[in-house]
Amino acid sequence: MNSTFKTRVNDTFDFSLQKDEIVAMDALSRDGAVHIVHNNQSIMVSVEKSVFDKRSYSLKIDGTLYEVIIENELDLLIAEMGLATGEENVSNEVHAPMPGLIIEVAVTEGQEVKEGEVLCVLEAMKMENALLSPKDGTVKFVTVKRGDTVEKGALLIDFEQE
Repeated sequence: MNSTFKTRVNDTFDFSLQKDEIVAMDALSRDGAVHIVHNNQSIMVSVEKSVFDKRSYSLKIDGTLYEVIIENELDLLIAEMGLATGEENVSNEVHAPMPGLIIEVAVTEGQEVKEGEVLCVLEAMKMENALLSPKDGTVKFVTVKRGDTVEKGALLIDFEQE
Protein backbone atom coordinates (compact mmCIF):
# COMPACT_ATOMS: atom_id res chain seq x y z
CA MET A 1 0.00 0.00 0.00
CA ASN A 2 1.38 3.39 -0.99
CA SER A 3 0.54 5.90 1.75
CA THR A 4 0.15 9.60 1.06
CA PHE A 5 1.61 12.30 3.31
CA LYS A 6 0.52 15.94 3.06
CA THR A 7 3.23 18.38 4.07
CA ARG A 8 2.74 22.06 4.94
CA VAL A 9 5.81 24.30 5.02
CA ASN A 10 5.82 27.67 6.82
CA ASP A 11 2.00 27.62 6.89
CA THR A 12 1.92 28.62 3.21
CA PHE A 13 3.21 25.89 0.93
CA ASP A 14 1.51 22.47 0.69
CA PHE A 15 2.62 19.40 -1.18
CA SER A 16 1.98 15.67 -1.08
CA LEU A 17 4.47 12.83 -0.99
CA GLN A 18 3.89 9.15 -1.60
CA LYS A 19 5.60 6.64 0.68
CA ASP A 20 7.47 5.09 -2.27
CA GLU A 21 8.87 8.54 -3.18
CA ILE A 22 10.25 8.93 0.34
CA VAL A 23 11.74 5.42 0.33
CA ALA A 24 13.37 6.11 -3.07
CA MET A 25 15.21 9.21 -1.79
CA ASP A 26 18.95 8.81 -1.39
CA ALA A 27 19.63 9.91 2.20
CA LEU A 28 22.69 9.65 4.42
CA SER A 29 22.72 10.61 8.11
CA ARG A 30 25.87 12.49 9.11
CA ASP A 31 26.84 14.68 12.09
CA GLY A 32 23.27 15.06 13.37
CA ALA A 33 22.02 16.07 9.94
CA VAL A 34 20.72 14.22 6.91
CA HIS A 35 22.22 14.63 3.47
CA ILE A 36 19.56 14.00 0.80
CA VAL A 37 20.04 13.71 -2.94
CA HIS A 38 16.70 14.17 -4.71
CA ASN A 39 16.13 14.99 -8.38
CA ASN A 40 19.91 15.41 -8.75
CA GLN A 41 19.95 18.09 -6.03
CA SER A 42 22.01 17.84 -2.86
CA ILE A 43 20.22 19.02 0.30
CA MET A 44 21.46 19.18 3.92
CA VAL A 45 18.67 18.90 6.51
CA SER A 46 18.94 19.12 10.30
CA VAL A 47 16.06 18.80 12.75
CA GLU A 48 16.21 21.81 15.06
CA LYS A 49 13.01 21.02 16.98
CA SER A 50 10.35 18.32 16.81
CA VAL A 51 6.94 17.86 18.41
CA PHE A 52 6.43 14.25 17.41
CA ASP A 53 2.81 13.79 18.56
CA LYS A 54 1.74 16.83 16.50
CA ARG A 55 4.03 15.86 13.59
CA SER A 56 5.52 19.35 13.69
CA TYR A 57 9.17 19.97 12.95
CA SER A 58 11.58 22.89 12.64
CA LEU A 59 14.04 21.94 9.91
CA LYS A 60 17.14 23.79 8.84
CA ILE A 61 17.61 23.14 5.13
CA ASP A 62 20.77 24.52 3.55
CA GLY A 63 20.93 27.15 6.32
CA THR A 64 17.28 28.30 6.16
CA LEU A 65 14.79 27.43 8.94
CA TYR A 66 11.42 25.95 7.92
CA GLU A 67 8.39 24.98 10.01
CA VAL A 68 6.99 21.71 8.65
CA ILE A 69 3.78 19.85 9.56
CA ILE A 70 3.23 16.35 8.17
CA GLU A 71 -0.22 14.76 7.94
CA ASN A 72 -0.86 11.11 7.11
CA GLU A 73 -3.95 9.61 5.48
CA LEU A 74 -5.77 9.29 8.82
CA ASP A 75 -5.12 12.96 9.65
CA LEU A 76 -6.45 13.95 6.22
CA LEU A 77 -9.57 11.80 6.63
CA ILE A 78 -10.28 13.23 10.09
CA ALA A 79 -9.94 16.80 8.76
CA GLU A 80 -12.14 15.98 5.74
CA MET A 81 -14.85 14.68 8.10
CA GLY A 82 -14.69 17.92 10.09
CA LEU A 83 -13.46 16.16 13.22
CA ALA A 84 -10.04 17.79 13.38
CA THR A 85 -9.07 19.33 16.69
CA GLY A 86 -6.68 22.11 17.39
CA GLU A 87 -5.79 24.57 20.06
CA GLU A 88 -7.91 27.21 18.34
CA ASN A 89 -10.95 24.97 18.89
CA VAL A 90 -10.35 24.33 22.60
CA SER A 91 -13.24 25.66 24.66
CA ASN A 92 -12.93 27.43 27.99
CA GLU A 93 -15.82 25.30 29.27
CA VAL A 94 -16.10 21.65 30.25
CA HIS A 95 -19.58 20.17 29.84
CA ALA A 96 -21.00 16.82 30.93
CA PRO A 97 -20.67 14.41 27.98
CA MET A 98 -23.60 12.34 29.35
CA PRO A 99 -26.05 12.42 32.26
CA GLY A 100 -24.69 11.07 35.51
CA LEU A 101 -23.58 11.54 39.10
CA ILE A 102 -20.53 13.61 40.08
CA ILE A 103 -18.52 11.36 42.40
CA GLU A 104 -15.40 13.51 42.66
CA VAL A 105 -14.36 17.10 41.96
CA ALA A 106 -10.57 17.29 41.76
CA VAL A 107 -10.13 21.05 41.20
CA THR A 108 -11.06 24.31 42.89
CA GLU A 109 -11.65 27.83 41.63
CA GLY A 110 -8.38 29.64 40.91
CA GLN A 111 -6.40 26.40 40.58
CA GLU A 112 -3.83 26.09 37.79
CA VAL A 113 -4.25 22.89 35.77
CA LYS A 114 -2.35 21.21 32.95
CA GLU A 115 -3.86 19.69 29.82
CA GLY A 116 -4.94 16.11 30.54
CA GLU A 117 -5.25 16.61 34.31
CA VAL A 118 -8.37 15.11 35.93
CA LEU A 119 -10.98 17.80 36.66
CA CYS A 120 -13.82 15.64 37.97
CA VAL A 121 -15.21 12.12 37.81
CA LEU A 122 -18.69 11.44 36.45
CA GLU A 123 -20.43 8.13 37.11
CA ALA A 124 -22.76 7.08 34.30
CA MET A 125 -24.24 3.64 33.65
CA LYS A 126 -22.20 2.22 36.57
CA MET A 127 -18.92 3.37 34.98
CA GLU A 128 -16.60 6.07 36.26
CA ASN A 129 -15.57 8.61 33.61
CA ALA A 130 -12.66 10.94 34.41
CA LEU A 131 -13.18 14.29 32.70
CA LEU A 132 -9.81 15.75 31.75
CA SER A 133 -8.67 19.32 31.23
CA PRO A 134 -8.68 20.17 27.51
CA LYS A 135 -5.84 22.69 27.99
CA ASP A 136 -3.43 24.33 30.41
CA GLY A 137 -5.18 27.09 32.31
CA THR A 138 -6.76 28.49 35.45
CA VAL A 139 -10.12 27.27 36.73
CA LYS A 140 -12.50 30.26 36.80
CA PHE A 141 -15.40 28.48 38.49
CA VAL A 142 -16.74 25.02 39.28
CA THR A 143 -20.52 24.62 39.03
CA VAL A 144 -20.79 21.14 40.59
CA LYS A 145 -19.92 19.35 43.80
CA ARG A 146 -19.68 15.73 44.84
CA GLY A 147 -23.11 14.07 44.79
CA ASP A 148 -24.64 16.37 42.16
CA THR A 149 -26.68 14.79 39.38
CA VAL A 150 -26.03 16.41 35.99
CA GLU A 151 -27.69 16.26 32.60
CA LYS A 152 -25.85 15.83 29.32
CA GLY A 153 -24.37 19.17 28.24
CA ALA A 154 -24.45 20.73 31.72
CA LEU A 155 -21.64 23.22 32.36
CA LEU A 156 -19.29 21.71 34.95
CA ILE A 157 -16.13 23.83 34.89
CA ASP A 158 -15.15 27.12 33.25
CA PHE A 159 -11.60 28.37 32.60
CA GLU A 160 -10.22 31.91 32.69
CA GLN A 161 -9.87 33.50 29.23
CA GLU A 162 -6.25 33.32 28.11
